[in-house]
This record gives sequence, structure tokens and C-alpha cells, in this order.
Amino acid sequence: MAKLIDGKVISAAVKNEVATEVAALKEKGVTPGLAVIIVGEDPASKVYVANKEKACEQLGMASFKYALPENTTENELLELINKLNNDSSVNGILCQLPLPRHLNEELIINSIIPEKDVDAFHPQNVGKIMIGNYDFLPCTPAGIMEMLKYENIEIEGKECVVIGRSNIVGKPMSMLLLHKNGTVTVCHSRTKNLKDVCRRADILVAAVGRANFVTADMVKPGAVVIDVGINRLENGKLCGDVNFAEVEPVASYITPVPGGVGPMTIATLMKNTLTAAKKQNNI
Repeated sequence: MAKLIDGKVISAAVKNEVATEVAALKEKGVTPGLAVIIVGEDPASKVYVANKEKACEQLGMASFKYALPENTTENELLELINKLNNDSSVNGILCQLPLPRHLNEELIINSIIPEKDVDAFHPQNVGKIMIGNYDFLPCTPAGIMEMLKYENIEIEGKECVVIGRSNIVGKPMSMLLLHKNGTVTVCHSRTKNLKDVCRRADILVAAVGRANFVTADMVKPGAVVIDVGINRLENGKLCGDVNFAEVEPVASYITPVPGGVGPMTIATLMKNTLTAAKKQNNI
């Protein structure tokens, strides 16, 4: 039976560290501030934004929420981001994705200055991650690395397989594992013999966005399985990309959904906002 990697417990430890540092910063007259922009009425996005607001409040950070209507124009959104770029009380800016289709996602992301890009999506921050000299890391991959560290799971020399090649999770995840001397394979929809490739993995990260995609026959006995997926079944239940009931008896460690990677993503966002505040105030 696999050991459960509890994201709630690990994220609480990260948040405690952040809260301590935030309190110390406040004594120096600096309150870290995060601005979150949401465009439209996407229900999942609204939940994420509410969770981010709540985390800011818990840790003593300032939270600035901008809920814009679905028909917001590109120019209006760019004007708001420009204003926030120049506001010294705002240390981090996050534009909740996905955006409505009439807005150019790439243009919007690139308009956030790298120093305040706490999602680490700006090309400049992406480039820094590639060479290993970064200020911020994308929240989900960084959260996963924190989980592996917390559980003392060795990465060096291990076969690591990442299923999914998105800019948000798959690609940066593969780079972070590589920086820790893992031997990394990135799989995607065109990968041949996917099952065989996955079965080589000592550490398997599933970030494909398909419910119960990873089955027991894709997992090497004793592998560490990290489930990034959050999918809603027809009965309304949440599940991951990994068929938990099947895979849990085969793996050595596994993350649950919910309560695994999700809480780590928000904890890392708080950590990134703190880092941004420190850098912007030369602390």
C-alpha cells in the first residue's frame, strides 16, 4: 500500500514559514500584496480566486481582487495591468486563466512585468527556469518539488516520467526534475508505447487533464505517483488523472485528489509573493 503524500499537511508547513516571514516584513513597514484579476464567470476560476484571497488573509498579506466582466476589452485589461505594474503596494500580479476567447492570453501574460509575475509564466522567467537561475517557479511544479523534498524522496539518478507538456505544468516540471539530476522523459498525445514508457518511471507525474487516465498497468511497482489532474466526474465527484483505487496498491507514494497537489499550488503562490515583496524592497 502506498504512503499518501498529504498536500494539506505540507502546504500548512510552507504557509507557516511564509506567515512568520510576512510578520517580520510588516515590522519593517512592508506588507506583501497580491493582485488577482479574474475576467468572466468561470465557476472553477471563481473558486481558485476565492482560495487565493483566503490564503492571503490567513498569512497577513494584502489581497487586491479585480473581477472584470466577460466583455472586458483587451485594452481595458492591459490598462489595469499597467496600473498594477506601477503600484508599489502590489508585489505580485496574477491573471486567472483561462481568459475569455477574445483576449490574447500570451499578450496579457507578457504585459505583467517579470518582477511581479508570481505565476512565472513570463518568457523572461521561463528562460531563467531553463538555465536554473530563477526568482520564481511556476506554482504547481514548485509545489510538487516541495512535496518530494518533504517526503525525502530522492530524485538524483531516478527515471522521471512527466505525462503532459503544457507550459504551466509539464514543461517546467521536467526542467525542475532535470535540475535535481533526474533522468526525464516527457510524454504527450503523440508518444508511442506510452504504457511502456510510464512503466520505466521511478517518479511518475500525471498532468494530462483526463480523468483516471493512469491505470495500474502503467505504473512500475514501487513508483512515486504524483497526480496533478483535477477532473469532475458526471456524478459531481472530483478525481485526478490517476485511477487512485487501482494505482495505490502498486505505488510506494501517491498524492490524493483532492488534498494533494492542489493545496501546494496556493502555498507556493504565497511564497512567490513574499519573495517578490522582499526583492522589490531590497530585503
